[in-house]
Amino acid sequence: MKIAFYGNSSYNLTMTLQQLKYIIKVSEIGSLNRAAEVLYVSQPSLTASIKDVENEFSVKLFNRSSRGISLTNEGKEFVQHARQIYAQYESLLDDFDPSKKRKKKFAVSCQHYSFCVKSFINLMKKLEKEDSSEKYEFAINETRTLTILEDVANMRSEIGIINLSDFNRTFLTKAFKANELEFTPLVSCRIYVYLWKDHPLAGRSSITFDELKDYPCLMFDQNANSSFYYSEEIYADREYEKVIKTTDRATNLNLMKGVNAYCLCSGIISNELNGDDFVAVPFKDSENSDNAMEIGYITKMNVVLSPAGKSYIEELKKYLGRC
Repeated sequence: MKIAFYGNSSYNLTMTLQQLKYIIKVSEIGSLNRAAEVLYVSQPSLTASIKDVENEFSVKLFNRSSRGISLTNEGKEFVQHARQIYAQYESLLDDFDPSKKRKKKFAVSCQHYSFCVKSFINLMKKLEKEDSSEKYEFAINETRTLTILEDVANMRSEIGIINLSDFNRTFLTKAFKANELEFTPLVSCRIYVYLWKDHPLAGRSSITFDELKDYPCLMFDQNANSSFYYSEEIYADREYEKVIKTTDRATNLNLMKGVNAYCLCSGIISNELNGDDFVAVPFKDSENSDNAMEIGYITKMNVVLSPAGKSYIEELKKYLGRC
């Protein structure tokens, strides 16, 4: 299939979806030889196909060296659009080609929320119930905030789950716009202190910063090179006397038990996944009475969600609606 781009120029640009597929695959693998093997084409044919697109659009997509191949800055932008176009093409086949039963594909990237995993589980159960013979390739990635934005912007994930607050809203809203992303709110919630049930403060009706100062605060590592506005925690700009940075929820739970650590969170916890050994106590901020966060999802602008994507959002809404 060919794609024609009609503009105000004196000529039209035309390329094939196969060429887009080739460029995307080479960008992922970083080697023309290995990509040719995966795509079942000769390396010269692959190189010529990419060169045709570069000539047609008057761009240089890849830097070539003895160490391999990498995207240029123009190439990164080109591949971002190519992923979007090719994903929509695959979605079109899924929806309108009854003669070919394709493997369903869906990926979500999220901050470290157990309700995201629980909703993903509910989605899988729903699909298995509807058709246990359905072939699929799904992915859920609990990861850093910046990676979530990059995953959705580059179409590696269809949906990203993220929180906004007074602390990060202005910064992240600009980041969404720069990456052509849309944010859709799901729920607004108070802030809670999440800790082990036998923690000395677990029985309180509320907990303040001053009461927490002797205990380690858990924060998810966002990479030292990232802006602190990408922090998952709502009060990342505060000065903590004791901080432990981690990369996954399971480690956090172990540290809560082991050293009486705590984390500040939405309070929307799946006990089915995390167990009953932990409690969420309302956080009382004497400096800011409006200590709320808004959790929502980001998608690429003007992209129609796949059936699996729509079902996942439905499962999220169901779960959050019960909280």
